[in-house]
Amino acid sequence: MAARAALCAAGLALSLYALHVERARARDPQYRAACDLAPAVSCSRVFASRWGRGFGLLEGLLGRDSVANQPNSLYGAAFYLLQGLLGPVRGRAAAAVLALSSALAAAASLYLAAVLLFGLGDVCLVCAATYGLNGLLLRLNLRRWRRLRQ
Repeated sequence: MAARAALCAAGLALSLYALHVERARARDPQYRAACDLAPAVSCSRVFASRWGRGFGLLEGLLGRDSVANQPNSLYGAAFYLLQGLLGPVRGRAAAAVLALSSALAAAASLYLAAVLLFGLGDVCLVCAATYGLNGLLLRLNLRRWRRLRQ
């Protein structure tokens, strides 16, 4: 229980920081975030890219102004809140939602990591940290799901 709370708190904090960086950069293109360490190690550049909103997919499908085309950090914050709030709930239904949402987050993490490496050629430390958290939450949730199935 404590591990989940720590992972969710860290993920929520990183998501809110990412949202702050994206909004600060939109207001001031000269803004330099703490996670901007070098030209190729720049989280603000990644957040401002087309892949920083709607996973780089929703704009093409639904349009730039679609209500669903939000910063990825908002989706991340919602995910970590769901994980944190549903984590203490007992039962198979809660375990299934936790495992499924974690699997989707892990898949999104792999996709976005590939975009970083092969599309943007950038390193985003905040992104990498959230990918790691997503992997750890997936592990916790799959372990819980397996225990309930036995």
